[in-house]
Amino acid sequence: MPYSIEIDLHGHTVESARSLITSTLKTLPKDVREVSVIHGYRGGTALRNMVSKYSNAKIERKILGLNQGVTIFVIKR
Repeated sequence: MPYSIEIDLHGHTVESARSLITSTLKTLPKDVREVSVIHGYRGGTALRNMVSKYSNAKIERKILGLNQGVTIFVIKR
């Protein structure tokens, strides 16, 4: 099983992106420790803002990646 996974939000609305993140976290395999959320940054900030404010009990912390279009969710053990 993978240590980390990616969720690509390109082409999603804020609402559909939030639903995708929630459903992915709900079915997350136990061995996944990081989720890279690809939200982009050149086409606007709505998805990035939603991801930065997104809250879920499985998320220990968030890290803005070296690429400004990616936020990393560190998953609680």
